[in-house]
Parts: sequence; structure tokens; C-alpha cells
Amino acid sequence: MTATDRAIELVSTAAQAAADRLAHDIIAYDVSDVLSITDAFLLASAPNDRQVKSIVDEIEERLLKERGAKPVRREGDRDARWILLDYVDIVVHVQHSEERVFYALERLWKDCPELPLPEDAQKTRGKAQEHARLMGVDGADGELS
Repeated sequence: MTATDRAIELVSTAAQAAADRLAHDIIAYDVSDVLSITDAFLLASAPNDRQVKSIVDEIEERLLKERGAKPVRREGDRDARWILLDYVDIVVHVQHSEERVFYALERLWKDCPELPLPEDAQKTRGKAQEHARLMGVDGADGELS
């Protein structure tokens, strides 16, 4: 089984929205072969809570406007360290950069095929590491993906 066309459209729109709000390290996985609850996961991160919220708000707005999709569940708003948007066909995880490194969802799903993303989203790979270096954060040579 592979991700549906609908899931791929949602991932593409959400990834572009995240890239437009300067998300870091956007990646999407086709998890349809290993999970029955959704077809795809989209992961993105940001260096601060305000930006996490901004990314999530943009994703929600664009998916509603362009695809007519509303999340059935939104979790994690209070602290804005990890916000999850569940659209049934896809699940979007937008994490604070520290949570992204700590939970390392990429390691859990690395055996699943990656889904193609818009060029702007692809260009975000390595942005968290670059940002950490610019900010002088220790351990900035660790990788996210």
C-alpha cells in the first residue's frame, strides 16, 4: 500500500506552507505500509515557540483554503514545543528544534519511503544545524536527518 493521492497533495501543500514560514528540516514519510491510522507523516521544526505556532497556523490556513481540509485534532498548543495536526490522511508534527533532536522521529520512520516535497521545502534541510551554528549553540554538529 502507498500513500493516497490526497495524502500526497496535503503533504505538498503543508510542506510549502511550512517552508514559507521558514521551518527547518522539512521531511515527509509514507507510513501507510506500517500504520493503519494515516498515510503520511510530515515533520518540520523551528528554533522558538513563536515560530512553531506560526508554522502550524500557516499550515492549517493553507490546507483549509487550498485543499478544504480541517484537522480532526490539534495537540500541543499550550507549550508550543511540539504541535501535532491530525488530518487523518496525514499527521503533521511541528517541533521546537530541541524536541526534534531529542525525540528523533526520523530514526523511527527511516525505513519508510520519503515523499517528494516542493523545492522550497527541500531547501530547508540542514537549516536547524546552520541556525544552531550561527547562534553559537553547543553540539551544533549533530544531524537531524
